Amino acid sequence: MTTTLYASVRKLRKLYPERRSAVLPALRLAQEEHGGWLPPDALREVADALDVTPAYCLSIASFYDQFRLEPTGRIEIEVCTNVSCALAGAQQVVDALAEELEVAPGTTSADGEVYLGTVECLGGCGWATVVAIDNRHRLRVKAEDVPGIVAELRGGESRGGA
Repeated sequence: MTTTLYASVRKLRKLYPERRSAVLPALRLAQEEHGGWLPPDALREVADALDVTPAYCLSIASFYDQFRLEPTGRIEIEVCTNVSCALAGAQQVVDALAEELEVAPGTTSADGEVYLGTVECLGGCGWATVVAIDNRHRLRVKAEDVPGIVAELRGGESRGGA
């Protein structure tokens, strides 16, 4: 663990009456430091700083959609598949993205550029289907919108710019 991450996690720990409550922000920091994912070493690092077990950290990281346990692409695309989005055509959007990007849902493209995933909810039920590209939401996405979105991404949009 880097001194900076260790110190940051220890500082976070002091903000919570129960040290285990700091695990979410600590995992977020570790994921940022480890290039967008949580390798086993990162889980051990957080566990050491919080005086919990790596298994506890893994149980939290594997539960929440925002944590990655495998490397992801430079660009992350997530499609909400909860009921509102599902009724508005989320599966068709997922299928269109998979075809256009040549990547299966839940995986990263062969060139390492794009991760395509589905998530339970992106909090935009009134604007379904919601697609998050590098955590920036696009609303009311339809399958027919996908070629234009992919063209934008291929045109040089990078993390945070989509």
